[in-house]
Amino acid sequence: MTVTDALGLLAMYETAATIRRFEQRAIEQYRLGNIRGYLHPYLGEEAIAVGAIAALEPDDYIVSTHRGHGHAIAKGHDPRRMMAELFGKEDGYCRGRGGSMHVASRSIRNLGANGIVGGGLAIAAGAGMAIKQRGGTEVVVAFCSDGSTANGIWHEAMNLSAIWDLPVIFVLENNQYAVSTPIRDSARVDRLSDRAAAYGMPGVTVDGNDAVVVLEAMTEPLRKARAGEGPSLIECMTFRHGGHHVNDPGLYLPQDELRRWKERDPLIVLRARLTEAGVRDAAIAAVDERVEQVMDEAVDVANASPNPSVEAFLAEVSSQ
Repeated sequence: MTVTDALGLLAMYETAATIRRFEQRAIEQYRLGNIRGYLHPYLGEEAIAVGAIAALEPDDYIVSTHRGHGHAIAKGHDPRRMMAELFGKEDGYCRGRGGSMHVASRSIRNLGANGIVGGGLAIAAGAGMAIKQRGGTEVVVAFCSDGSTANGIWHEAMNLSAIWDLPVIFVLENNQYAVSTPIRDSARVDRLSDRAAAYGMPGVTVDGNDAVVVLEAMTEPLRKARAGEGPSLIECMTFRHGGHHVNDPGLYLPQDELRRWKERDPLIVLRARLTEAGVRDAAIAAVDERVEQVMDEAVDVANASPNPSVEAFLAEVSSQ
């Protein structure tokens, strides 16, 4: 089986559908008051996480963003423990200490989401340096947003990764709005991938709503990184399906633009590829049913999980 044969495509679709339904159910639970703080849905951007991570080996690392649930699920996190983490419960990946914006798992090699825009990029460069120093062949995929490209840490991480030939692939999720600021008002280049040339690394812009296109775009950057030839930048063009976070109505998003992007919804694109590959509607429906069952279980697990112990929390703080 290859990643893009019928079975591989079906697996990618299941991951994308899992991310989609996880986000939708998380929004429902937020509205019910079971999830507190901020929640940044990944709706509309699922193809990027699915395609990029499908290209990786299990030992490869990822560094995530404030909009990181999709990255975690694509990397192999259990949605049940993910939901428990969002609920702030003991059975979550960080025992409820991390919540939505700080999900991490060393065993799954997710070095963590980050509430600071671009904050994970220095972590990615550091991990890349560690891999190089011990002669490893693993790669770090650093997910970042269009908004992060205006931050100093983005440029510092890109430059250090380039001059030291670090095995880092920067996957830029360009959803075209940094909160409410359109990228066209904050950058003079049409393609943010053009900025890669300033650091002496290759950069490419691809369709971020097609998981297969994203997957294929990873091939050469992965080869380069594993061969010790340094980092690459992949800009994935996409569009979020709503406001910056769950309480942002997104009234600044042009409705005609949003409608056009929704016509190329990542799940619609994957379903079309499944049809082309001869996958029957019944098989797709079976995946959807299985995903829904997992989501029901995720909410049940999160509700049943105990709250973190105050005593344990205070002991952790006092021991630091």
